[in-house]
Amino acid sequence: MIPEAERWFNQAKKDLEAASWNFEGKFYAHACFLSQQAAEKALKAYLYSIGKRRIITHSTYILAKECAQSENRFNSIWSLCAELDKLYIPSRYPNGLPDSIPSEVYLKQDAEVSIDQSQKVLRLVSNLLFE
Repeated sequence: MIPEAERWFNQAKKDLEAASWNFEGKFYAHACFLSQQAAEKALKAYLYSIGKRRIITHSTYILAKECAQSENRFNSIWSLCAELDKLYIPSRYPNGLPDSIPSEVYLKQDAEVSIDQSQKVLRLVSNLLFE
C-alpha cells in the first residue's frame, strides 16, 4: 500500500476509536464530529491509494463520489456520507446552531448513528485497501 494512504487510514481508525470513546463518555457532539472525520480520512486514504495527490475537500459526500469514479462500490455510501457531512460544522461550533450549543443538541442516538455510518465507510475502504 502507498505510505500516504496507510497514514490516512490509520488516523481514520484512531478517529473512529476516539468517537467511540467520546460516546462512552457521553460526549455525543464530539463523537459525531469524530465520526465524520474518520470517514473523511478513510475516503482520502482510498484516493491516495489510487494515486490522487491534491485532495482539498472535507465533504465525505464529494469524496465518496470521487472514489466512485474508480470503484462503483462507493455508490452504496453516498447517502450516509451526505448525513455525515451535516456534522462537520454544527457539532463543533456554538454559532453553527440556532440558540444552543452542540453539547446540548447532539444526543446519544445521533452519536450511535454517526459511528455506525463511519464504520461502514471504514469497512468498505479497508476491504478495498487490504483485499
